[in-house]
Amino acid sequence: MRRRESLTLDMTPLVDVVFLLLIFFLVTSVFKKEELALLLNLPSVESGQKAHIPSRKIEIELGVNKIALNGQVVTMEELEVALAAKKESKIPVIVRIDQSVSYGRVAKILALLEKEKLENLSLITKAKNNH
Repeated sequence: MRRRESLTLDMTPLVDVVFLLLIFFLVTSVFKKEELALLLNLPSVESGQKAHIPSRKIEIELGVNKIALNGQVVTMEELEVALAAKKESKIPVIVRIDQSVSYGRVAKILALLEKEKLENLSLITKAKNNH
């Protein structure tokens, strides 16, 4: 009598493929610290505090020609309407301003924040490299 060998599936190549796929997706995925709508050239500063950015906040990005609110490009009028709808004055406002933006545009944004009584303000810069 012949003895039949049972067929078994070798799992080693399958496990190898799964690990290779996992490594591939980890390496190729983009890890973003922040979701920014505009590509800004922030001014550099020598000293300052590391910003603690809470999850519930208003983020304003001010570029040379564009304004973004919470990651969406908006017009100045849309920004005014959105900020007027915010009823809580203690909500943190995170502002990123390109270093090429004119002082007049910055003053308009700050005046708008003051008008809506949004006073918990953080201006974000980048640390100066001492190399």
